[in-house]
Amino acid sequence: MSNPVYGKQKKASSKDSTSSTSPLLWTLTIGLILFLLWSSFQVALFNGQLLQFEGPIYWAVALTTLLFVMWVAVYFKQMKLETQQDWLKIAAILLPLTYVLSLISAASEYLAVNMILIQCIYAMIFVMAMYLLQNNKTNHIIQSSLIGIAYVIVGFGLLNWLGAFSFAGKLVGWFSAGVVNGVYNQAIWNDSNGPRLASVFQYPNTYAAFLMAFLFISIFSMIRSKRVYTQLLHGFMLVPIVLSLLLTLSRTGLVMLPIVFVILLLLLKPAKQILWFIYSGVAAIGTLIVLNPINTVGLELQKQFSGSLATKSWMVLVAASIVVALLCWVIQRWVAPRIQGKLQSWSTRKGSSLWIPLGSVVLTVIVAVLLLGTSVRNILPHSISTRLENINFQQHSVLERITFYKDATKLFADYPVIGAGGGAWTVLYEKYQNNPYISAQAHNFFMQYLVEVGIIGFVVFMAFILFVFYQYVRAYLKRSEEERESHFVYFILSMSILVLSLLDFNMSYVFIGILVFLGLGGMIAAMDPKPMYRLKMSDSTARGIYSSISGVAVIVLLIMSIRFLQANQYAYEAKEVAQTSQDFQMIKAPLEKDLSIRSTHSDSLLMLASLYQQGYEQTKDDQFYTASAQLLQRGLEAEPFNKGMVKQLISLDELKGEFDQAYALQKEYASNYVWDMAWYETLISRSFDLGYQALGQGDTAKKESYFTSGLEAYQHVVDGVEHLKTLPEGQLQGQPFELTPTMILNAGKIKYMLNDSAGAATILKGGIAEDLTDATNREIARWYLAALTKDGQQDQAIYDKLIAVAPNEADEIKQIAELNF
Repeated sequence: MSNPVYGKQKKASSKDSTSSTSPLLWTLTIGLILFLLWSSFQVALFNGQLLQFEGPIYWAVALTTLLFVMWVAVYFKQMKLETQQDWLKIAAILLPLTYVLSLISAASEYLAVNMILIQCIYAMIFVMAMYLLQNNKTNHIIQSSLIGIAYVIVGFGLLNWLGAFSFAGKLVGWFSAGVVNGVYNQAIWNDSNGPRLASVFQYPNTYAAFLMAFLFISIFSMIRSKRVYTQLLHGFMLVPIVLSLLLTLSRTGLVMLPIVFVILLLLLKPAKQILWFIYSGVAAIGTLIVLNPINTVGLELQKQFSGSLATKSWMVLVAASIVVALLCWVIQRWVAPRIQGKLQSWSTRKGSSLWIPLGSVVLTVIVAVLLLGTSVRNILPHSISTRLENINFQQHSVLERITFYKDATKLFADYPVIGAGGGAWTVLYEKYQNNPYISAQAHNFFMQYLVEVGIIGFVVFMAFILFVFYQYVRAYLKRSEEERESHFVYFILSMSILVLSLLDFNMSYVFIGILVFLGLGGMIAAMDPKPMYRLKMSDSTARGIYSSISGVAVIVLLIMSIRFLQANQYAYEAKEVAQTSQDFQMIKAPLEKDLSIRSTHSDSLLMLASLYQQGYEQTKDDQFYTASAQLLQRGLEAEPFNKGMVKQLISLDELKGEFDQAYALQKEYASNYVWDMAWYETLISRSFDLGYQALGQGDTAKKESYFTSGLEAYQHVVDGVEHLKTLPEGQLQGQPFELTPTMILNAGKIKYMLNDSAGAATILKGGIAEDLTDATNREIARWYLAALTKDGQQDQAIYDKLIAVAPNEADEIKQIAELNF
């Protein structure tokens, strides 16, 4: 029996499906819905390099794997390898396998393994959705649940915006890792623009992508629905969704919204295109009426809660939502049928669906000009109008994103074939960055994917998603209008998020990735089951192949997730013990348990190495030194770009008196942190100290080597400072990067001791400061004047100023000038 498809064919075939009424099927469906609800509130469900992100990821792996086991039990008899749909569940396995391949050259073994697990979640969600959503009942239930979860998230965000932090925290604190001290962490995100609504995502731009997808899903669902109460519900939620979208202050969301809107219009008949415009306009007008008061009150409630203000705002919001819901219902009840009747003949014409989208492009340009170039934007709150005013190609966030993408291409050039492993950008961006920005995300999902898995993995991924979209659209265009609607929600969901991910890192949130792959699975469920005769296998062979692959995968994933959860618990236990006790053995025990499972887990490895280092510092027992050094060296083999490990190993060598070794590490790893000002300041200082020591010992070769390295590091900073002057006017530099007094002093001394007094004077002159009461500033002036004296020159003004502050400097200058190196 071929896989059922939706519409009339599906209803007929679902009668033959023994799983359609199976209690296990409903258990699986309910389990998937509960998993989606749980994962939506796990703010830490994010692929990052922090201990707090681990637990939810490993729980998600374990829960998805258990759901997948249930899926196998339900659909085992339907496993075939006959159609394109069937083979896609094999193709889905390639996605995590490309990440396994990238482990060969992974920049971070820890993040790479985590990303493999995350990709396994996506693959399992895709396969389960592909089968579950072929069933009419489960499809309806999951669609309704998805929309319900989205509405809960919108309500949760507005609770926080209107000051009910504690209440919102209590609602989800019993199951969410995102609640800290009774409040959901960063549901309101604060930056230089002020408070921005982020709800469960901690990042407003990702929340904007989520809201955009469900805004269009709400409009589509309202038009599609035949029930009055569901029409009213979807209409009621339009204002809260649009309001929340504006409160994110997301320029990315506002710029990409019309693009996504036009793409969706292209797949609708003219009558429904007009209805989309009408409902969008009604929602926009309703939102604009309440936007100013709710924005103003929300800003006040962030500072101090007032029950009366919050209640009043909720009343205003609910009233506007009710009015919009009623208007939408009236339009849907009486206006929509007339529009559809009048446009029915036009809809049958070839190309009829193109005219309104083309017109919408013109309308978008007009609205953009009004909002960006005229005083019309003043109808919006100041915070939102300011964000709109700053939308241009010379705006810093645009310029920064362009820089990220250029830097990503440099990274890709070094790891072109299989990539640098999961999380590559996070650990490598400091090596390739054009200026000292701080961004552990490339702000483009596709560029980030490319650097992680290289051209092989990227081609596999793009072929996979493009095939899914192509087959869905192809099937969609062949269907009757009624049949098209059953899975269009999934197209809206995946397409909206992926389009916005061109400009941001939304897919780094595992919940967002789950939604996208659920959507892709839903789109495949709508495909015609086209046979692949050349690859056709017997049912028993197909079941044997897939059950063997999935069986091994399930066992491995369950073992890994359980073991990693144990390890994560040990790591947390060690941190908690360290906060309340100084007992070496009590802290050491859980750390060793963690490292027995994950031998190079960076958090625990660094903590245990630090414990051993403290032991060596207190006892001078070489066993502690050796244990700490071995741990760090082992860690650096798996995490060669981990700055924390390198710095701790340098510190350990210095404590032992191995200054040459510490210097060698500082110099070796400098190229990994090209904009770390502190790193280069230390490197220059160490170069001078060791060179001066070699000078005293009469070791000319060593002196030359150290001094040359110090001057090269100094020149690197000089070149970097000059490069930063070439940044476009609107682009922010990022972290400070400049010549510090310590750099100038040591570089000047090096030049002087290389008998280049003129060069020394040139360097030191750049460090002359007004405040000569500071010891470093005085020393710079002293060596500067000594260099001039040695070169037969003087700077009387600086000399007089220095002597006025410290008369004994005259003798110091003379002594330095008389030194012969």
